[in-house]
Amino acid sequence: MANLDDFPITKQFPPKHPERLQLYSVPTPNGVKVSIMLEEIGLPYEVHRIDFSKGDQKTDAFKSLNPNAKIPAILDPNAHGPGPLALFESGAILAYLAEKTGKLMPAEHRWHVLQWVFFQVGHIGPMFGQLGFFVKFDGAKWNEQRAVDRYVDESKRLLGVMNDHLATRAWFVADEFSIADISMLGWVRGLITFYGAGELVEFDRFTHVKAWLERGLARPAVQRGLEIPSDA
Repeated sequence: MANLDDFPITKQFPPKHPERLQLYSVPTPNGVKVSIMLEEIGLPYEVHRIDFSKGDQKTDAFKSLNPNAKIPAILDPNAHGPGPLALFESGAILAYLAEKTGKLMPAEHRWHVLQWVFFQVGHIGPMFGQLGFFVKFDGAKWNEQRAVDRYVDESKRLLGVMNDHLATRAWFVADEFSIADISMLGWVRGLITFYGAGELVEFDRFTHVKAWLERGLARPAVQRGLEIPSDA
């Protein structure tokens, strides 16, 4: 049976609390999904900050955990089955933690929750992320207005989908906060604050999304999760 010492990532980031779930992350829109989730469910964990400037995510040890060299990833020493579980992809991690703890994914609405998680993974993240690339990062130097217009228009369309759905409910599924909401909170917040694209996508006119974001950001566990791991 495997133990944590069998995973190369623990040589790069030796755990101080090997009995706890190990989180490898940065507070990006994808990274905070898992830290928010862990704060919401109260599962003990130890966090390791992945320093992109040092190329932590490109080491052989990290790629043995996630061959795609992306965050977040987890290593759970208390998984059901034969030994610890290593897992990458934020959507998969959210679903795993929900099923492990029986929280934030009501059984009777499981597939409705998952469809919105996949909506975020397949649409919200890629489109908002590309818009951010062209308005804040290297793409902004290319002066490629066609690309900006393409991602602005698609981001508006997706916000419209969300806005229509939220017109009659507080949360995405069954009026109950779930991993569907967690998956999208960091991305919508990041679109407005980190990427500074609120005016471009006319965010204020999506009143139901705006109210949903405010409700989500008011949750203490969400506030904590957004800052994990810290810069310290």
